[in-house]
Amino acid sequence: MKTDRCVRPVLDAVDASGVQERGQSFALRNTATMSTRRLSLLTAGLLALGATAALASGSSAPFEQYQPDPALRTASKANLEGRVRHACAVVQARMTSAPEASLERPCGCYAKQTLRTLDESEIEAYRTTGYFNDSARAKALSALDACKLQRPV
Repeated sequence: MKTDRCVRPVLDAVDASGVQERGQSFALRNTATMSTRRLSLLTAGLLALGATAALASGSSAPFEQYQPDPALRTASKANLEGRVRHACAVVQARMTSAPEASLERPCGCYAKQTLRTLDESEIEAYRTTGYFNDSARAKALSALDACKLQRPV
């Protein structure tokens, strides 16, 4: 009488390093699954980065879902500078994989220089919409270059 062999070998033992003593096909399948997960995560990350870059460098037409913080309307210039500095650190950290804390000085440079060059109408537009209009964006890009920060793609 013939006995059927199991298609998937049973995992008998795994040592402390994760190496399997028997059932190598399980280990290979597990490795393939991990590679697929990593690829999926990498793809999702790149899509998120691309969306952020497109948002930062695209047209300033009003965003349908975006609601600006109402506190922007009455925020002091120092508060606006802090918000711009923080946003810079978050975006630059994502683009460069650097810790946000390491970007405090260059993003401070960017925030100060950007807000110093904006005229009252550009600041008012930022307060109203929560993002820079086209003329303010050009000045912000110049500030990125002067402070040696990466431009969004």
